[in-house]
Amino acid sequence: ACTHLQRVLSSIREAGMRAGVAMNPHTSPEFLKYVLDDVDYVLVMSVNPGFSGQAFLPSALDKIRRVREIFGPRPIRVGVDGGVNLTNAAQCVVAGADVLIAASAIFGKPDYAAAIRDLRGA
Repeated sequence: ACTHLQRVLSSIREAGMRAGVAMNPHTSPEFLKYVLDDVDYVLVMSVNPGFSGQAFLPSALDKIRRVREIFGPRPIRVGVDGGVNLTNAAQCVVAGADVLIAASAIFGKPDYAAAIRDLRGA
């Protein structure tokens, strides 16, 4: 958690960099309304942070959709991290994610390149 999120994001952008926010599963996306002009990336955590291999939390799909609604036409990237696999990758994209972070779905396979191709084709 960041006590002064807007200040931190603004400082990052003033330094000429892009700024992002990661949201834990229990965090409501409504806080983003207060930092709309300072955010370039939003990462929706679809598992509780801490270790790899957890099951995807389906509530993340609603959160991704809500993030897109809040930002409207603003050009941001929305990522999803945790439990992303062949079963839910397409759902994440349809919900509005344009970055999929899929550690176990890739690194748990013998052929990383094939696993990435499979995810991209899902």
